[in-house]
Amino acid sequence: MGTGRPRVRRGGGGGRGGCSGPAGGEAAGAMLCCRLAALGARRPLRPLGPAAGNLLQRWNVPIGLQMSRQVASSDVPGGKGSSSVFALIMGLSTLGAGVYVYKTLRENKERFTSRVTTITARSQENALSPGAASRGSAAPEAHPEVPSHVPFLLIGGGTAAFAAARSIRARDPGARVLIVSEDPALPYMRPPLSKELWFSDDPNVTETLRFKQWNGKERSIYFQPPSFYVPARDLPFVENGGVAVLCGKKVVHMDVRGNMVKLSDGSQISYDKCLIATGGSPRNLPAIERAGKDVQQRLTLFRKVEDFKSLEKISRQVKSITVIGGGFLGSELACALGRRARTRGLEVIQLFPENGNMGKVLPEYLSNWTTEKVRREGVNVMPNAVVKSVSVSGNRLVIKLKDGRKVETDHIVAAVGLEPNVELAKSAGLEVDSDFGGFRVNAELQARSNIWVAGDAACFYDIKLGRRRVEHHDHAVVSGRLAGENMTGAAKPYWHQSMFWSDLGPDVGYEAIGLVDSTLPTVGVFAKATAKDTPKSATEQSGRCTAFPGSCLCACRFLCLVLCSGNSQSDLTAEHSKTHRL
Repeated sequence: MGTGRPRVRRGGGGGRGGCSGPAGGEAAGAMLCCRLAALGARRPLRPLGPAAGNLLQRWNVPIGLQMSRQVASSDVPGGKGSSSVFALIMGLSTLGAGVYVYKTLRENKERFTSRVTTITARSQENALSPGAASRGSAAPEAHPEVPSHVPFLLIGGGTAAFAAARSIRARDPGARVLIVSEDPALPYMRPPLSKELWFSDDPNVTETLRFKQWNGKERSIYFQPPSFYVPARDLPFVENGGVAVLCGKKVVHMDVRGNMVKLSDGSQISYDKCLIATGGSPRNLPAIERAGKDVQQRLTLFRKVEDFKSLEKISRQVKSITVIGGGFLGSELACALGRRARTRGLEVIQLFPENGNMGKVLPEYLSNWTTEKVRREGVNVMPNAVVKSVSVSGNRLVIKLKDGRKVETDHIVAAVGLEPNVELAKSAGLEVDSDFGGFRVNAELQARSNIWVAGDAACFYDIKLGRRRVEHHDHAVVSGRLAGENMTGAAKPYWHQSMFWSDLGPDVGYEAIGLVDSTLPTVGVFAKATAKDTPKSATEQSGRCTAFPGSCLCACRFLCLVLCSGNSQSDLTAEHSKTHRL
């Protein structure tokens, strides 16, 4: 026993929890240094007073802290060295922690300073750039105008594309649908452009573009107002999806294998499923195409809203307009312009190669009656007229016919048919039908596993009448709706027999279903007209579309006509009543 401070022992020599001799002391010191270092990393230790030893024992402080007190104050062999090692480890640990904290704070400060500098610079640039005031609180990084990817891509902005968009959304309420339209206007219906709008009493009809429907209610030619659509740039991010329209954009290339299209401005859009509803473009006469720019500047190829506005304005400025074409569009426009001939002194001439108006559609006796009706509207009808050349003489256009006749006029409207827009077929590798034109598709309107075609551009397989291509509004609605359903998994064939209608002024109209051709056998059913048989009375009484509303095509003023081709009259009537919706 020496004269130092009393040694404190717990437990027997070499027993559990005890240390005996130098070896035991070193082992305990190493163990306690490690435990104390771990404890010190959790919280800093402050020096203990002289009475701490008694307090630690008296208050049953954890054994690790008591043993560290013993080792630090013990003078057993090896105790001083252990204390030095402990102090060294603690010092190095503290130093390392300090260096780490300093370095971390410094890097964070540098990143924070850099970020603040960048934001400040951007704010100054935005404040100095033109139009900054109008942007207001807009997000600094706006979405691109053209989305890079959409689940449903519809090429074309006409009736078929809009019908498909509504159908897709009806079956998949969260669907994101993008319509890419070459037309600068939102989707609208075309029939009123050559019919109801011309008979409106509104002097501002070219601006309002509103008309009265068959039931007397007024509406706009646009299917939906702008608020219905989602901005194209926001389409990928809106919560519940929607329909967006890119107006004034044209798809110029289609990569079918890569599911990618390229726009005229260089933008690219990938898709999951695609609909081609590119419609058609008005045909022109070769004689007019050869005539040169002077004639082209006085020519209207009627198709779009801008064509209606332009022709309406021209009809107020010139003295003579000649309509070339005796089909649906040509006869409708001739009657529409003929109404103005009475009140404004406008000369309206209509010429075509057939024997009478609608000569390719109606049987001869009805075509003759229709021609007389058009003449009573104030139109100078010239049948059996084939254009040979068109030239400019003085301030007028001179149309030379093959039979030697000449027609002088101020403006020409060419209504000689429609050419389906199939430019994408080459880049896409899609088939074009050599007989009917248009993209060749199956009964489900499918051109490829994820590509469909609808409307005027679709040459489809009709399960009742064989392969066909139809250029009517009702077909655009039905085929677009069917394509939309099939794009969402319906897998339905085209079974609907689309109808068409045409109006020769506000009092005369006709409708038909199926294949309509003047060379086919025709069954005419005549009925004596009464005051209740007029189109106006029929719609006022019923409040809805009847099987054949307002078909006034005979001298008796009312005719319910069915043009048959392999379908019985009762079948076609039932088909129309079941499927036709205006």
